[in-house]
Amino acid sequence: MDCMAEELEAALPDDVCSLAERILAAAKQRDWQIATAESCTGGLLAALFTDVPGYSHVFDRGFVSYSDGAKCDLLGLASEMVENCGAVSREVAEAMAEGALERSAAQVAISVTGFAGPGGEDDEEGLVHFGIAASGGEKWHREEHFGPIGRDGVRIAALRAALDMLRETLDLAA
Repeated sequence: MDCMAEELEAALPDDVCSLAERILAAAKQRDWQIATAESCTGGLLAALFTDVPGYSHVFDRGFVSYSDGAKCDLLGLASEMVENCGAVSREVAEAMAEGALERSAAQVAISVTGFAGPGGEDDEEGLVHFGIAASGGEKWHREEHFGPIGRDGVRIAALRAALDMLRETLDLAA
């Protein structure tokens, strides 16, 4: 599979690339589109989906909402929620996924928000929250504690977890 540009392909494990292709194939089979809302992964998930040939109609769009303001502006989150719950929280992950679903033509949206590291004094390096929103009102959340495995390690682990959640969602929607 031709996963990512050559420079990035070496950085992404083969299992991540092949799982992305299987997810796109499953979404295509259901005639679904996918949207992403990413913070700590910085658009890596969207880039992964857009690099798989033959599935351009399956991936609708990606929102890179790294700052709190971008989460509010792009995805419609209330600034009070982000301030009160924290940008890295279940509530924000779920709202990001819902916002991406509402602002796209997709039938399923996934969000990723976390501390890739190094974090601030009160930030847990490797803490990542994921949210999925699907047409019909279904929602899922997942919290991972990857630990201090470095920015790249957390981002790759977050890609795997996000892809795994999408795979489970598409299996459940069959």
